[in-house]
Order: sequence, then C-alpha cells, then structure tokens
Amino acid sequence: MDLNLRGKRAFVSGSTQGIGFAIATALVGEGVAVVINGRHGDSVEAAVDRLRTLIPGADVSGIAADFERPDEVLGLLDVLGEVDIVVNNVGLFGLAPFADIDDTEWQRYFDVNVMSGVRLSRHALSGMLARGWGRILFVGSESGVNIPADMIHYGMTKAAMLAVSNGLAKLTRGTEVTVNTVLGGPTYSDGVARTVEQISQSQGVSAEQLKSAIIAQNQTSLLERFIEPAEIAHLVVYLSSPLASATSGAALRADGGVLTSTL
Repeated sequence: MDLNLRGKRAFVSGSTQGIGFAIATALVGEGVAVVINGRHGDSVEAAVDRLRTLIPGADVSGIAADFERPDEVLGLLDVLGEVDIVVNNVGLFGLAPFADIDDTEWQRYFDVNVMSGVRLSRHALSGMLARGWGRILFVGSESGVNIPADMIHYGMTKAAMLAVSNGLAKLTRGTEVTVNTVLGGPTYSDGVARTVEQISQSQGVSAEQLKSAIIAQNQTSLLERFIEPAEIAHLVVYLSSPLASATSGAALRADGGVLTSTL
C-alpha cells in the first residue's frame, strides 16, 4: 500500500536503535526524508550508515543531541529546520521502588520523556499549521494508563504525554495537522534484549525461555509474546500518512491486548 508520504520530511527522536530506528526505517521505506537522533555522534553516524545499507538511496541524515541537556536540545532545534512529521519517541525507562526515587530522578524522567515532546512540538507545530499539513506523534505506553507500581515515575511521564498530545490536537482544529499517541505494550527493544541476554546468561537459561517466562507473568497479554519494534512502527507510520487524516487527538493501542479497559 502506498501511504502517499513521498516528499515529506520527518524527525524521529531517540532513533539510533529499537522502536525509534524501526520507525525511521519504515518511514524511509515510504520515501520520507528522515532525520534520526541519538545522544552521541558516533551512534548517530552508525545508525545513518546502517539505514542507508538497509535501504539503498535512503534520504537520511542525523543530529546528535542528548535530551537530558537543554543546551543540546536548543542546538538541535537551531539546525533541524522545517519538518512535516515529528515522532516523539525518545524516553527513559527503568524499574525502581517508589521510596528510592529522589527528586532529581523524578525531574530527569520528566525532562526527557515529557519536555522532549513539548520542545519538539513547539518547534514544529506553527510551521505545520502555516503550511497546512503535518503530523505529530507521541510514542507512549500502556504504562501511562495502567501505572506500574514498580515504575511510577515512568508511568507518570507517559500519562503526562497523553495529556500533552490531547491538548495539542485541540490546537489543530479544522486543519490537516493531526496529533496522536500510540500506546505500546511490552516490546522487545534493544535495551530489553540486552537485559534478557544478561539475565539468561547469569541464570543459565536460554533467552527464549526467559522471554516466555517474563511474558507468562503478564496475565492480560492477548499476544502472549513480546511485541516487535516494527509492529509499533507500522502503526506510527500509518498515522503519519495522509491516509490517517480522520484520526486526531487519539490514543491508539499497539499493546498486544495488555490493557483491559477501553480508551
């Protein structure tokens, strides 16, 4: 299916690996010029080269910026220029007992997970409205709806992301600019894969056995497996396209049936 995205320009935050890289790859496959992003220049350059190898002729570039550093974010915005599609994907993730999360860590999670999307959307929205077309996507999580007890700080940021997305959508009323959130479920990203490999080696079990054991603990998963990054990317890319023109202000689930409530 042709998603009618050729000629568009996109920026995907946190896209040197995992879900972000899968989104960048899928967008490039649709003929989009994609700017990828990571914290370090070496990783960004390597990701750009990898994507050009995967898709010969890909129109892809990269900007290194650490979203924990406001000065680097300002530098990114200075050189980014106009974009038709913004995918707010960058984010911190981690488990921690509530009592052990200090104020600094709370602020760090909020700055990276929430303010990254605020700053990028503020940069792009006015231009999208002036040009008459645009897409802003937030890569959220089912944890923003059903807050996990062992990662309240993370769940809080994903809930805040939903609020920002919903509010921004109201600023696009009557236009061809849309704002949406994708609620992902347990995804086998690069970070999760590394953790599983480390644990499997220490426990003397295979990674596949450990993956199955982890998912078996989730009693509400209908897939009963980890989601692949590309499966999140497919929905994000569709929502980025003109074909999704009637969808705005929405939170769409790619959670594998983990959430038991409707949105």
